[in-house]
Amino acid sequence: MDRREIERLLAAIRQARASGERTGLATVVRVRGSAYRREGTRMLIRENGTYECALSGGCLEPSVAEAAVQVITTGSPVVVHYDLADDSLWGLGMGCSGAIDVRIEPLDHPDDAEIMADWLDVLERGEAAVLITPLSGASGRLLVRSDGDHAGRLSDPAMEQEALTCVRTRLGAAFPCSGAERIGSGEAFFEISQPAPELVIFGAGPDAVPLARQAWDQGFSVTAVDVRGTYLTRDRFPTAMLVPAHFTEFAAAVPLRAGSFVLVLNHHVERDQESLQFALDSDVAYIGVLGPRPRYEKLLAGLAAKGYVPSASSLLRVHSPVGLSIGAETPDEVAVSILGEILAIRRGFEGGFLSGSSSGLHRPDDKRLLTSS
Repeated sequence: MDRREIERLLAAIRQARASGERTGLATVVRVRGSAYRREGTRMLIRENGTYECALSGGCLEPSVAEAAVQVITTGSPVVVHYDLADDSLWGLGMGCSGAIDVRIEPLDHPDDAEIMADWLDVLERGEAAVLITPLSGASGRLLVRSDGDHAGRLSDPAMEQEALTCVRTRLGAAFPCSGAERIGSGEAFFEISQPAPELVIFGAGPDAVPLARQAWDQGFSVTAVDVRGTYLTRDRFPTAMLVPAHFTEFAAAVPLRAGSFVLVLNHHVERDQESLQFALDSDVAYIGVLGPRPRYEKLLAGLAAKGYVPSASSLLRVHSPVGLSIGAETPDEVAVSILGEILAIRRGFEGGFLSGSSSGLHRPDDKRLLTSS
């Protein structure tokens, strides 16, 4: 689930609690083969059968909601198996090639109300953490934060210790993802929370506006940086953090965190050179430079003339020309091209056409990883 979907889920939970309405949570805990959504996708179901968010393209939700109403009534969590390959399933004829397991639970079950409250707080703040829910072999729940601090317990101490080891592996993966895993004598579901990915845009011209808007829609935390105050306005960037700064002020004004994504599109040679150097000196994961390749080479030549020559390994993070080759022309189309490339790289994919591919679509090891620019 991206940040916007999480915010929608949390808002629905707050609203239901304020009205005193009982609710249930449905979570995809296991996927075999092809499915519309992946492990960790959640859906909130109200006791009247209405729901927020989705686990599929819309075909699975009514059945999940019906099961959730029963869970809300009984108070007992269940795991429901859905075979998407069965064309006769509820008469829907989905014809997919996979199957999913969905864990459905009452939201405010007294046995784990405290842990769930902590977990929802983690989601609210966008922290890095893992919620461990046994599917077999034990009971209880465990919440583990990125610093190793944890709360809750599993009823099987051996499973708990193995689960803590698995958390470190999952959070340290190149592309952390939720999923079920065998541990000890049972199985547990590891649900991962991560901070929203960060996109920092140097340049607040007309082409930056749809980029900031579309990136926010896709769950990014967006920062727009420009020395021109007339461009850097709340009307143009309603959801972005605005940083009015000259490049001489970047070190103090613009925090570039490890793993962030940077776009350089000032349309001004000197400002682009300084923005590029600032990004290269950081630990960001991606640097996209707008414009044709010769312009990027001109930027590097200008930096070299001033005595700045980045290492070859550092330059591997730079993408120029930026974006996917889709023939984009308008600012909105260019934004689609650039964000398509960023999403592919963030998830470990190379990009390109899906047509004709028979492999899976959701795991980075389903495609060859991008190893260079």
